[in-house]
Amino acid sequence: MENTEEIKRLQRSSDNRTWRKWGPYVSERQWGTIREDYSKDGQTWDAISHDHARSNAYRWGEDGIAGFCDSQQILCLAPAFWNGKDPFLKERLFGLTNGQGNHGEDVKEIYYHLESSPTHSYCKYLYKYPQEEFPYEELVEQNRTRDRNVREFEITDSGIFEEDRYFDIFIEYAKAGINDILMKITVVNRGPEEALIHVLPHLWFRNFWKHNDRFKRPEIKTLGESTIHTNSYRNGSFYFYHQGGEQLFCENETNNQVIYQLENDFDYVKDGINNHVVNGEASVNPAKTGTKCAIWYTKTIPAGASAEICVRLSKNKLANPFENFEEAISRCKADSDAFYAGLLTNSSSDEQKFLAKSALGGLLWTKQYYYFDVYKWLNGEQGKTPPERDIVRNHNWQHLTNRNIISMPDKWEYPWYAAWDLAFHCTSFAHIDVGFAKRQLLLMLKEYYMHPNGQIPAYEWNFSDVNPPVHAMAVWQVYTTDRKKTGKSDFVFLEKAFQKLLLNFTWWVNRKDADGTDVFEGGFLGLDNIGVFDRNNMPLGIMDLQQADATSWMAMFSLNMLQISLELAQHNLVYEESAAKFFRHFLNIAWAMNNIGDKEIPLWDDEDKFFYDVVRLEDGRNEKLRVRSLVGITPLFAVEVIDDSTFKNLRRFKRRAVEIIKSRPDLASLISDIEVENSRGEYLFAIMRNDRLEKILDRLLDEAEFLSDYGIRSLSKYHEENPYAFEYNGGRHTIEYVPGESSSPMFGGNSNWRGPIWLPLNYLIIISLKKYYKFYGPTVTYEFPKGSGKQLNLKEIAMELTNRLLRIFEKNSSVTYHYFSNHPVYNQENGSFNYHQFFEYFNGDTGEGLGASHQTGWTSLIANLIIEMNDDDV
Repeated sequence: MENTEEIKRLQRSSDNRTWRKWGPYVSERQWGTIREDYSKDGQTWDAISHDHARSNAYRWGEDGIAGFCDSQQILCLAPAFWNGKDPFLKERLFGLTNGQGNHGEDVKEIYYHLESSPTHSYCKYLYKYPQEEFPYEELVEQNRTRDRNVREFEITDSGIFEEDRYFDIFIEYAKAGINDILMKITVVNRGPEEALIHVLPHLWFRNFWKHNDRFKRPEIKTLGESTIHTNSYRNGSFYFYHQGGEQLFCENETNNQVIYQLENDFDYVKDGINNHVVNGEASVNPAKTGTKCAIWYTKTIPAGASAEICVRLSKNKLANPFENFEEAISRCKADSDAFYAGLLTNSSSDEQKFLAKSALGGLLWTKQYYYFDVYKWLNGEQGKTPPERDIVRNHNWQHLTNRNIISMPDKWEYPWYAAWDLAFHCTSFAHIDVGFAKRQLLLMLKEYYMHPNGQIPAYEWNFSDVNPPVHAMAVWQVYTTDRKKTGKSDFVFLEKAFQKLLLNFTWWVNRKDADGTDVFEGGFLGLDNIGVFDRNNMPLGIMDLQQADATSWMAMFSLNMLQISLELAQHNLVYEESAAKFFRHFLNIAWAMNNIGDKEIPLWDDEDKFFYDVVRLEDGRNEKLRVRSLVGITPLFAVEVIDDSTFKNLRRFKRRAVEIIKSRPDLASLISDIEVENSRGEYLFAIMRNDRLEKILDRLLDEAEFLSDYGIRSLSKYHEENPYAFEYNGGRHTIEYVPGESSSPMFGGNSNWRGPIWLPLNYLIIISLKKYYKFYGPTVTYEFPKGSGKQLNLKEIAMELTNRLLRIFEKNSSVTYHYFSNHPVYNQENGSFNYHQFFEYFNGDTGEGLGASHQTGWTSLIANLIIEMNDDDV
């Protein structure tokens, strides 16, 4: 890539103290989170509701619409709006709680993370605000009356956007310097008549002083009609410049009267600005001082016209803060465009470039300042009474102290990190900010994140939950992507990660291989309801569950660690010992998948030609759960191609490997021709032997089973007409193909792995097929799709799968994207809805977007597929 201005900023930003210091690090939902739940009954969604959020000062973070803050979230900047008809200011996005939604929690707003440069020196966001009263009650009531078999009632179903009676509100941020933030709000009236809107850019301090005596209360005060000054022991002085508008001040302190029915500690509390603007109350400080402020603008905008509001937050005392303001924003926007132009080559279409830029922009927007000290949360602040709780979560994670900028799955639906999501995020970040990707991966391995026993924390609802072990995969992929871009090998990063991954691998072996047989358990493993029953809570009478996916993930983990060991051994021969260890682990797991315990019961079924989970029952019997799901596809991921040159200087490892193969030919025979090299001197390490690979692909590429027009389904369509039932001890559990939203309440019912298409697993399938192609070359072909008579090699099949996934994001015969096909409002031709959203998963038959609507966590992998489309080096 050309050395653009944005790349230069990245090169000067090794941490969060320089160009990455400020960014869109404010959550889009802080209410309804575990970390803010101090309730006795542990009903998290009720502890702080959306309605209480404007009055309750948060303990652990802040939220807002298009919020910007520093990397320690000391000072926050975000806009709020009022159409003159809503019962309160639009300060944060509205959505349903898990109990209110017929498919779990769900944001009920229309907004887009349009763009961001890697250092956030330019960011752009779009919020669509109705001109009529926002349908809060209708959204709650309509969804409350619907069951899981009915589609959700969306804001677009309410008619609130009819006749285009809404505002398009564009929020742009640009950096004139490291501590010099420009904010521009452009409000466009899309309606047929003039309309009134109130716009209130807010500036406030996170309340960091109430719970920590070390910190003094900061201050925000007026310096005149167009300047506000902030002062804090933690970040010094800042100046907030504006043009026109009315300054309003209050404190970022809880309104005790509203929340606790007690006297307030302060006269002008958190909801003071809201109560003043909406209700006309005398609830703002006439002395114009506090810890929260806003500039109140009132605009009447003609039909089709727009209005602009500009503010500036700077460390510098500026005589003319709005001189060259537009030029600075345009320059940062041009820098961002130049960066993406260099990243996205001419081999991609304009539509694909726009898609990739949108996906990566969304990924960058979903960074968040995440603060959570489990010890303090459980035991209370020093010298204070501990919280009284009937449900005590995460008691074994009291070492965990999180205070970092972390990539979130979705800052509204999932405003907390999830371990395996984050690993996939980092493979995308590697293309745009490899330094951030490395630091994120290492962060999860730090002693204040990783459990002393070696477990990586899952997510705040239960840090002890078990996610697939994909961290090593991400470490290796980030390392190789970086090496390809720079021509340099970052052994320091690789070695740091490897040392901690050893602990994690040991945790898996000690904790999730109960019988010491190399067949692993793990529970739901991030795939929620993919099992015939809840794999975290098995029915009575089942002694244990030998999981095809857990075991396959561990085979992949072993290969990743083998690959890393071999790479480090080029630098330090000590790592030959580790390489031999993981080679043996890989062989043992391959053997165990065919011989559970001493009973020689394989996870592979010769009759069905598929991998299944096996349950051990209390009467001593073993039974296969004949569910054709992605669980049986995961063995495909355990594949690596290693060049003979890797072994040339590693004589000790080569000797040990040969000894293992000679002494245990039964082990070597279970994996793909490990002792045979191809014409290029490469060796294939894979669980799938030739015949098994062919049989798995036979199902995977069958449109009557896994292959959809839009990618690979999570459950075979075979189960639509042939539901699977497991019966034992008088209980009956069934599973059937459900291509859309979940019909089951399992795991909250807000996701579905019983049919829909998920990007992360599709991505792993595609890169695995490319690895097999790298070894077998173009002459080995398979029928695609099954029954077509058309033969393709594995690279061509990977490309076909990529194109089917891309079809989700293409426009259909009307003017909207496939994933919006069932939402009429998005078919409008005015172009104002022609921006991408990135859903959590997609309907297995239609490609419709489902679940979280801004999950440019792992759905940003679509950008990887575009960037890596023609890349043979996997």
